[in-house]
Amino acid sequence: MLIRINGRSVQVEPNTSVAAALLSDGITTFRTSVSGEPRAAFCGMGICFECRVRIDGEDHLRSCQVTVREGMEIET
Repeated sequence: MLIRINGRSVQVEPNTSVAAALLSDGITTFRTSVSGEPRAAFCGMGICFECRVRIDGEDHLRSCQVTVREGMEIET
């Protein structure tokens, strides 16, 4: 399945979480905190909200809770 991460086309397996797709692609910073510190997936089950990204233009989605789908656009 083909998705776009930060404008690049990336091949991923179906039924993969967005967080797993980002980490598999070598991305370790998903966003920065208000004080500028890097943030990424931490709990992996949607409790901590550290893994928020923009998906298809919608901000602040928890990447560990969203499954990739064909053509998805993800921005960190």
